[in-house]
Amino acid sequence: MPLTMNKDVFITCAVTGSGGSQDRSPHVPRSPAQIADSAIAAAKAGAAVVHCHVRDPETGAPSRRLDLYREVTQRIREAEVDVILNLTAGMGGDIVFGSTEQPLPPVAGTDMIGAAERVQHIKECLPEIGTLDCGTMNFAEADYVMTNTPGMLTAMGRMMTELGVKPEIEAFDTGHLWYAKQLVKDGVLDGPALVQLCMGVPWGAPDDLNTFMAMVNNVPDDWTFSAFGLGRHQMAYVAASVLAGGNVRVGLEDNLWLDKGVLAENWQLVERAGTIIENMGARVIGPAQVREQLGLTKRAAT
Repeated sequence: MPLTMNKDVFITCAVTGSGGSQDRSPHVPRSPAQIADSAIAAAKAGAAVVHCHVRDPETGAPSRRLDLYREVTQRIREAEVDVILNLTAGMGGDIVFGSTEQPLPPVAGTDMIGAAERVQHIKECLPEIGTLDCGTMNFAEADYVMTNTPGMLTAMGRMMTELGVKPEIEAFDTGHLWYAKQLVKDGVLDGPALVQLCMGVPWGAPDDLNTFMAMVNNVPDDWTFSAFGLGRHQMAYVAASVLAGGNVRVGLEDNLWLDKGVLAENWQLVERAGTIIENMGARVIGPAQVREQLGLTKRAAT
């Protein structure tokens, strides 16, 4: 397909993630206050959307605690800056198998819960967007599998849709896009859908441009997509996604570095992405325009 550059681009900032990065940079936020403050700073730097996980405030380990999600949500909504809140629903589908000779029962690190529990914080906090990891895959570590079965995705997707929360399909490979289209066809998700193309996550889609364009070419024309690349390729994918007609995601979930030897803060990554976008001749759009584009309803603080 010919490239059709996106002239009106929104930036998503993935604020903290659920990986083991909390001890690799002092800028990775842990507490609800730190996560919210980092999200607000990113919004002030130009992010229209902030994608948030929560962590144990003491250890920095990833968490699913409802009280932490409630506090992050409240703090962001009470801020003086407008931003679209996007909460993860990706946790609770982790299987860590035992040895190759005795894979069952699963071992420490396994965290498998039901669909209702996986979206309970979505139900309580009602973000404008919630992520839906649209497939099962081997994920980085040798014996860890990120598990999202068709039945689980159908149940979670339907719950989000009924709550009025826009699912953001997280596609780590072309098959995930294939199933996302089936979810829309089946009426589980409303179309046109919102997609995040996740590039360079072992062992999903590698972050080469041929694979990226294969992903782009599998997104229906009337859907909205963003993309990111991990680590040192994060800013390259800002340019690549805009050139291919998409939006962009940056943030400490995907990359800790601003320059070689220089640890980043979220607002700095957003600011740099904005500079790249504008230097390409596009413009960065804000949350009001994104809401209009995606059909979102702004949620007020309670």
